[in-house]
Amino acid sequence: MDNLYILLLLPLIGAALLAFVKQTRLAKLIALVISVLTLVLTLPFIVNFVPDASMQFVSSVPWLPNYGINFHIGIDGISLPLVILTNLLIFLIILSSFRYDYKGGLYALVFFMQAGLLLVFMALDAFVFYVGWEAALIPIYFICAIWGGENKIKVNLKFFAYTFFGSLLMLIAIIFLYFQTPGRDFELTSFYQLALDAESQGWVFLAFFVAFAIKMPIFPFHTWQPDTYTTAPTIGTMLLSGIMLKMGVYGLIRWLIPISPLGFEKYGLICLVLGIIGVVYASIIALMQQDIKRLIAYSSIAHVGLIGAGVFAWNVQGVQGAMIQMFNHGVNVVGLFFVVDIIIQRTGQQRLTELGGLATSMPKLAVFFLVLVMGAIGLPITNGFVGEFLLLVGVYNAGIWYAVFGGLTLILGAAYMLRLYQKTMLGENSAVANIQVQDLRGSEVVVFVVLVIFVIGIGVYPQPLLNVSEAAVTDLINQITIK
Repeated sequence: MDNLYILLLLPLIGAALLAFVKQTRLAKLIALVISVLTLVLTLPFIVNFVPDASMQFVSSVPWLPNYGINFHIGIDGISLPLVILTNLLIFLIILSSFRYDYKGGLYALVFFMQAGLLLVFMALDAFVFYVGWEAALIPIYFICAIWGGENKIKVNLKFFAYTFFGSLLMLIAIIFLYFQTPGRDFELTSFYQLALDAESQGWVFLAFFVAFAIKMPIFPFHTWQPDTYTTAPTIGTMLLSGIMLKMGVYGLIRWLIPISPLGFEKYGLICLVLGIIGVVYASIIALMQQDIKRLIAYSSIAHVGLIGAGVFAWNVQGVQGAMIQMFNHGVNVVGLFFVVDIIIQRTGQQRLTELGGLATSMPKLAVFFLVLVMGAIGLPITNGFVGEFLLLVGVYNAGIWYAVFGGLTLILGAAYMLRLYQKTMLGENSAVANIQVQDLRGSEVVVFVVLVIFVIGIGVYPQPLLNVSEAAVTDLINQITIK
């Protein structure tokens, strides 16, 4: 069997096994083994990947041949970093959940979602892409609805309504494109070769854009995000912020702009401006936040706004910056939500006014937290610096004022992240600082060590990660420019 199929099937097998496991320890053991195996199975693709513009490890089998649907999958330099990120973060997210007594049902949903995410990043057929898109959405709905906090049903319905509406628009656009193909198929390359008129490309662009903008989310499609991130269990928040929102950014690069270049020509600048507005708006809200979980949620909107602006700048630096920053954002935001969850779990508090002086009783957490904060605000020799530098260069090429306002993410980001660190780890001793709070232990340390290795490693030597996507990004931009 093709290795790509094994990579897709293993999480599904894990989900099927775990769905019936009621014992907590056994569920954790099986989940850990499956996540490690999936991560190990990713290694051959990394080792054998040739850093050029070609689609590699391609496999295609007829699925519904009467309707032109093939299970067509492959990996190139744009999808490989996201496949690695997905399998790396699923392993770390499962390890970070060991502090809770989750049974097999939750882990089954996580692995089902992992299969959907991998399918989204590998799909070369629009129908397969849509199936993966929805397969990734359904588990996170149940994770948030079953294990979420206060008002979980109301908040979850809002999240589901947003994403379902976006998915419906995308499905209608996919069906329209299918009927325009000469051979009636859903192949990505067939969609690329369509020569639609400007009006058709315009509405196809808007339909895809709304679906992807909601998932990221880009301003003003973000209103579901802070409530959902706050209400969801931490494992759900990590999945949403670390991996799931990358589906939207990936969709912009792989599907939206290449399929409807005339739509991009008409609406791309507006989308770039929306990304910049999101940077400034979300950063100001983050500055005013007292709830530490909502603060990280708004910081995520700000960072994703800059990533979106980099994509819509549509030059090599901007899209390369988006590629590397997608990976970095996943690492950083999962680490930050893990820090926040540990603070909340240990102290019972999540308001900044009730916290302070925790570094005294939690020195290990204070050190790891500081490194993650430096990565999030993009200090040199951390991963965030590389991505934000490329993004700003790309946005600058689109217009200097876009870079000026987009660059506020560095200043405002430093202000709210350092305030978060100051108020929780340093600051004046609060009531909770006088409680005997336990520092990091066991699996928690392992999770942070791995995350910090990526924060520093990519910051010091980002070239291997850049090499993976550079040729594919350059080729895609050249194709669309020529078209």
